[in-house]
Amino acid sequence: MLLTIPSTRYENSILYTNTKKRTRYVRRRSYMKQSPIVLQGDMGLPRLLALIFIPTILATAAYVVVGLSQQAIPSLLLFFLVATLVLFPIELGVVLRASKRHYGSYSLRSAFANHKHMPWWKILAFALVLFGYAGIMSAAIGPLERMLMSPLSDRLYRSIPAYFNWDNLEYLRHYPKGILLTTCVGFIAFNVIVGPIVEELFFRGYLTSRISRFGRWSPVIVTVLFSLYHLWLPLNNLFRILVFLPAAYVAWRQKNIYIAIAFHCLCNLISTIGFIVALYAV
Repeated sequence: MLLTIPSTRYENSILYTNTKKRTRYVRRRSYMKQSPIVLQGDMGLPRLLALIFIPTILATAAYVVVGLSQQAIPSLLLFFLVATLVLFPIELGVVLRASKRHYGSYSLRSAFANHKHMPWWKILAFALVLFGYAGIMSAAIGPLERMLMSPLSDRLYRSIPAYFNWDNLEYLRHYPKGILLTTCVGFIAFNVIVGPIVEELFFRGYLTSRISRFGRWSPVIVTVLFSLYHLWLPLNNLFRILVFLPAAYVAWRQKNIYIAIAFHCLCNLISTIGFIVALYAV
């Protein structure tokens, strides 16, 4: 006897089974390798500005208030502590919450929207080329910007306590050796690793994908806002924009955020080494 199954029920059963299989497959796949799913719905500019500047205003305000009330630790170390307690948790929280809203669980997945896999050597090659460009900009644009901004810079540092001037190495050397060593270790950890990774996940990963309606202008907009977001270093915007824009564009074009992360970490590594060498060169 031939048994027949109502077609609607059978088709629904197959659809349900296949849907379950696809769901399990998507969940098991590493979104950090490749995630072709694009976040739905672009972000408005007011929300974009709020997500960028509210956290940095809060962190900078806390840094200034605490710095004015105590000077037991160097301002550089104080800033790392404030960033760890205020700035980075907010930025990561935005990414985690977006992942929960769009994908159903707290993760970094929203920072990897439309992400495509790339071999590690190719990522490193992009980062090294971009780093070479950054070196050229550092030699060509850095001194020019410092010269143009020197009147404003001199006025600014005359009006604030020497404690907040990160370039004042003589002031910094008055701290005990143990505190200086802790500051240098913190500088390496947060300026070379934690800071660049969190910022790239937030800016080049999540935020850039949420203003995709601007097309190739998306990385430009985010890069300019990223530079302005550095309220604690307000006089280096031209250099920051010119250095980070190519990396942001390449990461956006290649759909791989690791390019921007590797580049950012590499740039900060060299600047951190230079700072530490200058600090101990007495």
